[in-house]
Amino acid sequence: MLQYVAVTLVTLTIGIYWYITRTFSYWKDRNVVTPEPTPLFGNLKEAALRRKNLGLVFEEIYKQFPNEKVVGVYRMTTPCLMIRDLDIIKHVMIKDFDLFTDRGVEFSKEGLGANLFHADGELWRALRNKFTPIFTTSKLKNMLYLMTDRGDKFVQYIESLKNPEHEIHGLVQKYTMATIAACAFGLDFDNMGDKLAILKKVDQMVLTPNFAFEIDMMFPGILKKFNSSLFPRFVTDFFFNMVRQIITERNNTPSNRKDFMDLLLELRNKGQVQSTNKNNEAEKQTVAITDGIIAAQAFVFYVGGYETSATTMSFLLYQLALNPDVQDKLIAEIDEVITKYNGQVTYECLTDMVYLDKVFKETLRMYSIVEPLQRNAVTDYKVPGTDVVLRKGQTVLVSPRGIHHDPSLYPEPEKFDPERFSVENSANRHPCAYMPFGVGPRNCIGMRFAQTQSRVCIAKLLSKFRIEPSKNTKREMEYEPKRLLIGPAGGIYLNIVKRN
Repeated sequence: MLQYVAVTLVTLTIGIYWYITRTFSYWKDRNVVTPEPTPLFGNLKEAALRRKNLGLVFEEIYKQFPNEKVVGVYRMTTPCLMIRDLDIIKHVMIKDFDLFTDRGVEFSKEGLGANLFHADGELWRALRNKFTPIFTTSKLKNMLYLMTDRGDKFVQYIESLKNPEHEIHGLVQKYTMATIAACAFGLDFDNMGDKLAILKKVDQMVLTPNFAFEIDMMFPGILKKFNSSLFPRFVTDFFFNMVRQIITERNNTPSNRKDFMDLLLELRNKGQVQSTNKNNEAEKQTVAITDGIIAAQAFVFYVGGYETSATTMSFLLYQLALNPDVQDKLIAEIDEVITKYNGQVTYECLTDMVYLDKVFKETLRMYSIVEPLQRNAVTDYKVPGTDVVLRKGQTVLVSPRGIHHDPSLYPEPEKFDPERFSVENSANRHPCAYMPFGVGPRNCIGMRFAQTQSRVCIAKLLSKFRIEPSKNTKREMEYEPKRLLIGPAGGIYLNIVKRN
């Protein structure tokens, strides 16, 4: 009996080991270099165990093979391909985009999966076609009064605080949560009550990685197959209930706020939208703008517009504190331009702040926070300039952080230098050498909103205050491993000092 049990255990162990390593010769068999994988985890052990942020893991893989165009990567047990070569990235993301329309992270449409970020190709086409006009210059100008009002209140709040030292990330979140609440849902941050606590709970549930991500990496498509969501039921119910409440309060018609919900209600009242596929008329998809579709867009707009902007501005203020010469130049520009516009922060005023634009771009280069970019091949695809053939359904990965910190593209990459984004320097840069918002047709649709929202906050803040290091300011940035985005671990502590 003991011998039988022993043989069974050995056989079972061998079987499990074979199963969790069965794919690990895939790239070697195709003469593609790859880091040595770990059983079960592939190349993501540190991220899967929540010891290192996933984006930093991909950056390390990028740096490990400086002379390679492509690198084989195992996301858990699934072979994927990281692209390092900028010309190949341009093919995948732009030139051959129709062969890589999907991000490859699909889940239940009833569980908020019908949002613009996660939607599959045809649903994405239909939504993107109709939602792009929401982010035009005229629409942003209509929302600007909401941003500037929240910016003024944010500055007033800081003026009321006695202690100059603040944890900047948490502080700036107050502004971004207020602007998103106003611009997306028509809610006043000061009167949100229990919704404020709930939104913070939603933040934790959505942006803290759960093992559904790893399961989907091991068994691609399993969430969609079983109609499961990446997010808890609480998150889904919250956004569905909020949208229904707002629609009811507005009597199913747009109000006069000109916010995100008004724009979605305008589309809803038009009924259906249709995708546009220039290559295949038969693949066009008609989508009804239901409450569920609106809830999914409200969800992704909230998550994308609130936390990404707060994290970016926190990193920007951190760099201004460490680089007072850059801060001096930026403050001088803000003072001059605001004076030119009679103290009003208008859309044209923000556009005239050229150096502020450079500072933001350099911040996003140093701290690209969404990693990695990924696309799924919709058919077999021979990677240009290589002998590698991607199979239908395989995932392609790109590390913006790896590219942005590549010394061959950005000399002294750890130095904060806004002049990298002067007109002269930018003109000579490869179009795929800078991609904090992605690149190609499936880049971030809310990019201009995020830029406008953030510039309002920084312009308002620096018109009244300076940012200085405090006794608790870290000279080396540490990153939170238990967060989907690349954000600061332990916060960023700085002094906010009233200007003379």
